Amino acid sequence: MNQEVRVFDTTLRDGEQTPGVHLSADQKCEIARALEAFGVATIEAGFPASSPGDADAVARVARAVRHCEVAALARCCDPDIDAARQALADAADPVVHIVLGVSDVHLESKLNISRADALRRIDRSVRRAAQDGAIVQFSAEDATRADRVFLRQCIETAVCAGADRVNVPDTVGFAVPEEYGAMIGEIVRFVDEGVIVSAHCHDDLGLATANTIAAVRMGARQVEVTVNGIGERAGNAAVEEVVAALHVKSIADTGVNLPAVQAVSRKVAKATGIDVAPNHPVVGHHAFAHSSGIHQDGILKNPITYEFLSPHAVGAGDHRFVFTARSGRNAVAHCVRGMGFDPNPQEMDHVFRRFLSAADTQMGLVPQTTIAAIATAVCGAAAT
Repeated sequence: MNQEVRVFDTTLRDGEQTPGVHLSADQKCEIARALEAFGVATIEAGFPASSPGDADAVARVARAVRHCEVAALARCCDPDIDAARQALADAADPVVHIVLGVSDVHLESKLNISRADALRRIDRSVRRAAQDGAIVQFSAEDATRADRVFLRQCIETAVCAGADRVNVPDTVGFAVPEEYGAMIGEIVRFVDEGVIVSAHCHDDLGLATANTIAAVRMGARQVEVTVNGIGERAGNAAVEEVVAALHVKSIADTGVNLPAVQAVSRKVAKATGIDVAPNHPVVGHHAFAHSSGIHQDGILKNPITYEFLSPHAVGAGDHRFVFTARSGRNAVAHCVRGMGFDPNPQEMDHVFRRFLSAADTQMGLVPQTTIAAIATAVCGAAAT
């Protein structure tokens, strides 16, 4: 893995836009410290101009974090940029993140400005943000629905005005990997080598992670993600999915401490009140659980048969077996022996038949207490 990719975490900004989520300044600081320890390159702490409370929260995060960048969002207008710069005054490495919608639907329906007006706003805003030497990132909002020629003009304008990074967001989850990767590739080829091209994808079609990986393959050097994939509507690309995929497929080195992702996930879930779906990749409760007898037997013989990504690699401990009517004899025998029983083949046959009867009766999960009771009835007390 020779390619290095920066992780720009926007859990505290885009993630907080999840309907019903509000993070206090204390919660933002706690999550920011966890993200800093996790090893992300940039923490986007919020949108200072949106409220006095968020401005204070961004300022507190800027003071709390010393080993990675802290970013603040601003629209292309002087008051937003000044609010962001003020909130980031104490940051060790501040990033002013400027955004402007560049698709015709945004320009005409939301902003009511012309393309020429947009270019003037980008130029003025980037120059203002860069005055004090802060890193400036420009985001071409709704880039995937923008005219390609005009998108290039926006990015060229931002770079000439002093933008260090350009972000190409799939704001509404509109793209598929082939077209998003191609768009990123075009931009990478025409910007200066020193300008970082960033990918920011939403999950409206369930393609945020795939689009992000496609972008990295085409030269993006920064990925914008949230913990647990939280965010507007269907959410953002999930940091746990993106960094695990980049690692296990040897695509790029993100510099994060991958085994810490479980703890970060739990912290964000608790703070936001948004539970992680059981089948969520990497951090879901069932991500490394096996209930099929065929799978359980394979895992017992060699875990790699059904786990190309080791649970230990992402801090998930060990795999676990879930016992249902689909579970196999070998897995039940493994469970019984793990409880201290030593059944002979005939006893194990009796245990397994009773287990299947219990599974069919309960029509679902068979708890290990039930398996222990069956084994005790057949084999007697377990060895101590």
